[in-house]
Amino acid sequence: MALPSSTTVTNQESQLQTINPTIIPGLPNDLAAIILVFVPYSHHSRLKSICKSWKHFFSSKTIISLRQKHLPLSTLSPLLCIFPQDPLIASPYLFDPRNLAWSPLPPMPCNPHVYGLCNFTSICIGSHLYVLGGSLFDTRSYPLDYPCPSSSAFRFDFGTFSWETLAPMINPRGSFACAAAPNFDKILVAGGGSRHTMFGAAGSRMSSVEMYDIGKDEWVALDGLPRFRAGCVGFFVGNGEEREFWVMGGYGESRTVSGVFPVDQYYRDVLVMEMKNGGKWRELGDMWEEGERWKLGKIVVVEDVPSEAPAVFMLDRGDIFSYIMASNSWIKETSLPRKTSDESSVGFVALDGELHVISHLNGVKSKECQRLRQQKRSTMLVQIYHPRTKSWRSVTTRSPFQHPLDFKTAVMCAIRL
Repeated sequence: MALPSSTTVTNQESQLQTINPTIIPGLPNDLAAIILVFVPYSHHSRLKSICKSWKHFFSSKTIISLRQKHLPLSTLSPLLCIFPQDPLIASPYLFDPRNLAWSPLPPMPCNPHVYGLCNFTSICIGSHLYVLGGSLFDTRSYPLDYPCPSSSAFRFDFGTFSWETLAPMINPRGSFACAAAPNFDKILVAGGGSRHTMFGAAGSRMSSVEMYDIGKDEWVALDGLPRFRAGCVGFFVGNGEEREFWVMGGYGESRTVSGVFPVDQYYRDVLVMEMKNGGKWRELGDMWEEGERWKLGKIVVVEDVPSEAPAVFMLDRGDIFSYIMASNSWIKETSLPRKTSDESSVGFVALDGELHVISHLNGVKSKECQRLRQQKRSTMLVQIYHPRTKSWRSVTTRSPFQHPLDFKTAVMCAIRL
């Protein structure tokens, strides 16, 4: 999203002079505002209770634009947005790994007819958080216990600290590939289906592809995937006319074991859409040989330098692999220093150019963690890997959630504020 103009920011700063009482006694309000914008964003919610003037300041629409103007990009707070469950009923949280601070966000606008939203996608552009699609139950549909995909789109504005409803997608979908084009104000979604986390299999699949224009608030259909695909991941490679949208992994057709139990057939190939040629697809082939791997692990994309190709990493069974685009293959990068007892319930996200592996501390295979098993709120272990320095570090934090976070269903994304 475009940053506010200097004229707009100057007008916003001048408006701070009219705040009464003063923000910091003995200082002009514009100078006091510049001092307070250096406070990490994750601490703003608790500072609102200091006094009325601070509550007014930290609740104002100018705080985000002032931080973007006066703070270098590298010093803006890299935050992790976590949706623990259905965002229609449970508040998402912002987590600041630098300061080990948590800050709640308001729940999304509630629809009394739907419940159990999951398999949606969250993505951040500028100071806005988008929540797209998903799978849910609708009391107006029949049968009532059959999940259906959602076409809803929501946006949270950190400037106004409120949600707004956007134009719905053309085709409802959940478990789909999604990526935002840097400096392009577009969001592209591909594939998906209706599978719900309550069911280990079944659900529909689709091949449609759409692009959302943020400025116009409208969706446009693009050339569909060569075949049905759900549970896939997507990311952009390149800039300008050379920009491409890559889709890898996912599942398509299913087979049955003994004619009863449905089993997914996972894809091993990569598909690439060339944006300059009207969105035509080409196939890159399989990423691994038969029997080498069952399916694609958890994927994150590190876009550290805009001019360079993104680095793609995969977490699979306690090991992190790096994707080599030239050979369409994976090589082992490193292993987790501390293994987890439940390797499937682990969060994996890229934040500030680093890889964050999040798990519950009482789920880590270590004797020192046994005493924490009786705590009502679990302690979370964040193992952080820096791809450039090849180094690990770790931090621990008390979870704000009443129940242990289920990373199999939780949705996470990164944002800078």
